[in-house]
Amino acid sequence: MTKALLIIDVQKAILAGAGTTERQPVLDRALDEMVGRLQAVQQRARAAGVPVIVVQHNDQGDHRLAKGQPGWELRPEIAPLPGEALVHKTACDSFYETDLQEQLQKRGITHLVIGGCMTQYCVDTTTRRAVTMGYDVTLLGDGHMTGDRGALTYDQIIAHHNLLLDGFDAGKHAVTVQKTAEVAF
Repeated sequence: MTKALLIIDVQKAILAGAGTTERQPVLDRALDEMVGRLQAVQQRARAAGVPVIVVQHNDQGDHRLAKGQPGWELRPEIAPLPGEALVHKTACDSFYETDLQEQLQKRGITHLVIGGCMTQYCVDTTTRRAVTMGYDVTLLGDGHMTGDRGALTYDQIIAHHNLLLDGFDAGKHAVTVQKTAEVAF
């Protein structure tokens, strides 16, 4: 089993406007904490010689993640180092019309450790797709983030997805949810 760390859409404006005036500071603080945990996992992966692949969403127009705009930029804490893969995407699925599959194949990757944003969109979609494509996945249970949505708070959405995805399988490949501190490379 050859692992890679996949960090999805940890961009400067990923949660911009994702909460009410009262809730936005809570979301921003939770995002900062999650980014710190991802950075620690990223450092452990690098120290173990495990490939790190960062995914960046490219939107257009006046979207908060419009390519080239300040909010589109990756958070510096998780930015790839020279030589590390950076995958650009335009859909929730990090595999869709990208070179992610090629990047994984050329490195002989069979197991993905996944974290990032947004839980119910890009993290969920990429996790499920990876399993159906033949990868085992470790989802970082405290290493993905989203904003409030309707009556659900970000932490309820995260807990819901951790519960649903833990054990999700396709044939012999499955998702296991682990805390960032428990992930070993």
